[in-house]
Amino acid sequence: MTEPLSKVDSAVQGLSSSPPKEEKKTRRQSSAAAPGVYNVNDLEAEGIELELAPETQKTGWKINKSSSTVEDAAILKLHLTKPPVKRITLHFPLGMEVQARNLKGVTIKDALDAIHKPYKKRADDELDKPYLAGFEWDKEESWTRLIVHTQAQPTSTTLDGPSGGGGKKKKNKKNEE
Repeated sequence: MTEPLSKVDSAVQGLSSSPPKEEKKTRRQSSAAAPGVYNVNDLEAEGIELELAPETQKTGWKINKSSSTVEDAAILKLHLTKPPVKRITLHFPLGMEVQARNLKGVTIKDALDAIHKPYKKRADDELDKPYLAGFEWDKEESWTRLIVHTQAQPTSTTLDGPSGGGGKKKKNKKNEE
């Protein structure tokens, strides 16, 4: 009986008992951030400055309405900042803060949805300045926050330039005269 076993042993003598593992499998990272998307704290440590999308200043969006009510729906897919970040804090002048998050990079829609959430149950007459004017990034105050500016009138007619809604309208009137 030992003879047949020795023949079997000699047949598999050069092979290992288990197949060789060439690549070591790591955890699946499909849910991790997309390449080129940064953590805002890492950008601060490296000194990389954020650049805001100017399209946010001409949305004409009311903060107590859904983000789908924006006139130009194409801007919702654009990244809020360059370089894109996973998460950013949106700070209102009265002190309230909300977080906009997206592992593939915070888009304008993500920011509008984050702003809309605390205001969705508010009536129009409860809001002093119900329209989004835009965002401001002040690296001296806080690298990781954007300041949210609101105003009393929509700015969908303001089509050029990254400045406050009211100031830009005055400049346009001066240029026409």
